[in-house]
Amino acid sequence: MRQLYKGRGALSNPPARFVGHTAEAQDDGWYQDEVPDSIATEIRPEAARSVISRNDSPDIPFEQSINPYRGCEHGCVYCYARPSHAYVDLSPGLDFETRLFYKADAARLLRAELERPGYRCSAIMLGANTDPYQPVEQQLRVTRSILEVLLEARHPVMVLTKGTLVLRDLDLLREFAALRLASVYVSFTTLDVDLKRRLEPRAASPQARLRVIAALATAGIPVGVMTAPMIPAINDAELESLLEAAAQAGATRAGYVLLRLPHEIKTLFRDWLAEHYPQRAAHVMSLVQQSRGGQDNDPRFGMRMRGSGPWAALLRSRFELACRRLNLNLNRERAAELSTELFRRPAGGGQMALPI
Repeated sequence: MRQLYKGRGALSNPPARFVGHTAEAQDDGWYQDEVPDSIATEIRPEAARSVISRNDSPDIPFEQSINPYRGCEHGCVYCYARPSHAYVDLSPGLDFETRLFYKADAARLLRAELERPGYRCSAIMLGANTDPYQPVEQQLRVTRSILEVLLEARHPVMVLTKGTLVLRDLDLLREFAALRLASVYVSFTTLDVDLKRRLEPRAASPQARLRVIAALATAGIPVGVMTAPMIPAINDAELESLLEAAAQAGATRAGYVLLRLPHEIKTLFRDWLAEHYPQRAAHVMSLVQQSRGGQDNDPRFGMRMRGSGPWAALLRSRFELACRRLNLNLNRERAAELSTELFRRPAGGGQMALPI
């Protein structure tokens, strides 16, 4: 039986792929302290020269993103951002959930980037990698500081989250929305509370996320649902129910992503399956590989988000049929819906770094 840690999704801490050495504990027969059943979260500032990341991927409907945090305390075992911890020589496993970094100088750096004469305005996504409204945001307020600068600059922004803390910033989001400058997507994976606890241990409950959708819609903020990831034989049967619940709560647009297993995630996910669904694990991975060209993962553009093969095609058809029935717009052009015409460079002067 593996060691399970309270509130954590990963079951192990495999070495980062760029580290040239590994260490393995050995029992030498001497007394050992009892292994704790929980791990505390560590939070550190991260120095950065810039905060805006740019991409030219045809698979995602935005060119720019900001990640206020590295690592995520929600602990979703499937998170495709886990391998990014390897770039700081930390494990994509438990380290990713427990050793977090925040961009303490994010607002000042963002202001400086927007002030540059050559800057071209296009919508910025918050939450492309890790959740901008994970628990540490309550104290650090990095995401809010970024929104304040973007609002001052009348800059369009998109937010993707599964955290209820987004409602704290309703005052700012209302102002964005009144100028056609914002949309919010809520990530929604299951209506099953027990599955949520195993899959996303520190994320908000399904009902809490539906309340977030309802509150955003009532406030006049364009809100959608991202049913992601869809995991074969784990939560894919809920696809239509998730979309229907979100639409009833007020969502007007939707997207989905098929489970992705790049780099170390494939091992972490297989371990998770073996622990929580041992009798189903082989079937799940068989369906994954049928949709990924016979491999655990297919990173090619055009394939990595949707997959290929009959099972993936059926999932896409189910999604599109449900969206038509529920009058949900597909999310492919969501960045184009936001205005760039009001952009103005922010006034000079920076913002002091957040306290460490």
